[in-house]
Order: sequence, then C-alpha cells, then structure tokens
Amino acid sequence: MIPARLEPLVAETRTLAERFVAEGFTLYLVGGVVRDAILGRLGERTDLDFTTDAPPDDIERIVRPLVDAVWLQGKRFGTIGAKRGDRIFEITTHRAEAYAPDSRKPDVQFSQSIDADLSRRDFTVNAMALRLGDALELVDPHGGIADLAAQRLRTPLSPDESFTDDPLRMLRAARFLSGYGLRPDDDLVDAVKRLHGRLEIVSAERIRDELDKLMVVESPADGLWFLTNTGLADEFLPELPALGLEQDPIHRHKDVLAHTIAVVEKTSPDRILRLAALFHDVGKPKTRSIGPNGVSFHHHEVVGARITRDRMRALRYPVEDIEAVTKLVELHLRFHTYKMGWTDSAVRRYVRDAGPLLDELNELTRCDCTTRNKRRADELARRMDDLEERIAQLREREELDALRPDLDGRAVMELLGVPAGPAVGRALAFLLELRMEEGPLGAEEAERRLREWWDHQPQ
Repeated sequence: MIPARLEPLVAETRTLAERFVAEGFTLYLVGGVVRDAILGRLGERTDLDFTTDAPPDDIERIVRPLVDAVWLQGKRFGTIGAKRGDRIFEITTHRAEAYAPDSRKPDVQFSQSIDADLSRRDFTVNAMALRLGDALELVDPHGGIADLAAQRLRTPLSPDESFTDDPLRMLRAARFLSGYGLRPDDDLVDAVKRLHGRLEIVSAERIRDELDKLMVVESPADGLWFLTNTGLADEFLPELPALGLEQDPIHRHKDVLAHTIAVVEKTSPDRILRLAALFHDVGKPKTRSIGPNGVSFHHHEVVGARITRDRMRALRYPVEDIEAVTKLVELHLRFHTYKMGWTDSAVRRYVRDAGPLLDELNELTRCDCTTRNKRRADELARRMDDLEERIAQLREREELDALRPDLDGRAVMELLGVPAGPAVGRALAFLLELRMEEGPLGAEEAERRLREWWDHQPQ
C-alpha cells in the first residue's frame, strides 16, 4: 500500500513514468524525496531524484521532449539532469559504485537491479524507492520505514562496506543524526572509529559541502558530538576536538568544546553565522595561560581568526565566506570591551567594523553567553539591548551604515591643491577619524578642520 503522502508525487510524475514504461523501462522515485514524503517533510523541496534501468542515452532521449532544459555534466556517471518549470530533477541509471582504495572518485558500475542500487545507498532511511507507473510499489528491502519509526540510523550493507564504498557517508551520518533525530547503531559508530582515516581520499570540496549542510539543520549538536567522539573531526576539522581542553584541577574554566557546540545550537540556522559560532573560540587552546587570577585566553579572537582562515582555505571555501566568518570570529569579543558604556564614537566604530555583518555579530555575541548564572545572562542581554538601542538612535540622526568623510577625494584635492596620491589618503583618513569621533561635521566645518590639520603637516 502506498502512503497517502506520496500520492501528490505520483500524480506529478505520471507522464514521465508513462514515457519510460512505454519504452520498456521502469522509473523509480528514490532516496531523500521518498523519505521526506513519508515523514511529511517535503516542504518547499524543488528537487526530485529518480533511478531507472534505462541507460543514460535512453534517459536523455526520453526526457528531452518533456522538459525545459537538460544538462549532461553527470552523464558519464549515469545521471541526466533536467528542469521543468520550477522543478529540478535527476534521473540516474541503477548503479553500484565504490571507491578504489586510493581514489578520490567513485568507480561507477551500472546495474539492472533496483535492489542492488538501493543496497549501495548510504543509510536504510534513504534506501527506499517508489516504483512509478501502473504497478505502483514501495520498495523497501532494508527496512527504511521501520528505521524511521524507530529513529534508527544504520547502513543497508555492513557499515564497513558502506563507508569503504564512499567515506563521505561517515560525515553524512552526522547530518542525519541531527537533522532527523536518529540514533546510530553501535556497529555504525564502531565502523566510523575504525575507518575515519579513509576520509582522506574524499575531496575537500565534498567535505566542505557536507559540513555546510550539517551547519544549517535546526539542531546540529548531536552531529557535532558524533564528529568529535568518533575521531572523524580529526580528519578535516581538528580544531573542534582540540577545544576539549584538559581541565586544571585548581584553575577550572568552562568546557570550551561543550560551550562551542551550545553556541552553535543557539544561533539561527544561517550558514555563515553557524560557521562563525563553530570557529569563534578555536584560538583558546593556543592562548590559554594560568596566572594568579586564574585561567585566561588573551587575544584568542585574533589567534582564532588566523586559525579560521587557514582551516577554511584548506576546506576550499570561497573567499567571501572566509572573509565573513573570519571577521565575525575576530570581532566576537568587541562588545565586551565597552563594559563602562558606549560613546557615540564607540558605536560608530563598532558598526563600521561589523559592516554588513552587524546583525550576525550581534546575534553571535548574544549566543556566546551560555552561563547558567541568570543574573550574568540577564546583564549581558540588557547591555546588548542598550547597544542596539544606541545604534537605532544614531541611525535616526546620521547615516550610520554608510560612514564616510564629510568631503570626498576630489574636494580634498581642490581644497589643498594637491594631486591624487598619499597626501589625499592621509587627509581622508583624518576626516574619517573626525567623523567617527564627532559625527557629521558638514562641509564648511570639515574644510576648516582640514585646513587647520594641513597647516601642521610637513610639506
């Protein structure tokens, strides 16, 4: 019997399925779309995955008249991509693929059997297929539905065989634990502990993309603990387990690893913000010192920013992502330097330095408070409320989000009678500093102050 939640997908794909059947082939909806439909979690999903016994050339021939666009980048791996309206889908020839021991790319072998195809998928909850056409059938040879009901994560084949086939599945397990509230089988956990070193054959780009997917699930904590406790994080993100600092029996301090995961949990599921939360304290192990006043981590935000940049480069993150996350890590303590209150100048500098990441920085600062001391937590929240109110007040009075000198470079050159060059840069820096300290001066006052400053410069 087909679950009622799958009926809309059956109706939408009927024409496509009929064309495959007419050509003597069978078409199946497969994987995540079946899982999510059973769970009622399709939501705004726009992608559909199919598998078939048709070879790639036949897939292309059958779908071309039915779609708006076709792409063939994955054809040599048996996959034809297509788009019809807003719906994107991929159709893949049944396959059984495995990595060679030292290869970064799968050795693709096609199959005629849906059961063989499903057995090579990552987890039982993804190893379900819906046969389309007149003979509707839910194919679940490995008990995926039962595992969903039992909230159990296991592999269709032995975990050793599954993770040897594609080591990235070990990292993907973390996302499914967090995203679907599943619990891993003991055999799965033991296999990851044995095989995590095999992740070295997986490209940095694939690892990065899987980490990003974990970062944006609603509650990533279970996945992060899984990465740490199995040794998997040591292979691509050693800074995470390094946060589990040994506690000094006298000068105790907060568990930095537990704190970091708690901060990630508290932040909104925005990829850049979550990555900043993940990295925000990575400088602490290298800066920890014990003095007469206890444990300190002086300048850990500066050291952490450097570590973040290096790690994100190793994971092949785009430059804009690296710059954004690094800036948030470097600035995450800025708020705490103004314990005695915020002058207008301090607010302007804070807003300027945060730039377009102001909202993310404010949220990271709020979430960085994981203390159980209610009085301290309430005090930090009140101070952040005060800062945001000050920012709003300054915005009403001046162009706070576009801080620039009262005069531009052309006006400076005309006023001082100098050509473009270092002198103009110094003059603009002087004017910007005035703008930060005193707010908008107006052109006339800015000109007067600039002349006065220029008269005291070596000519």
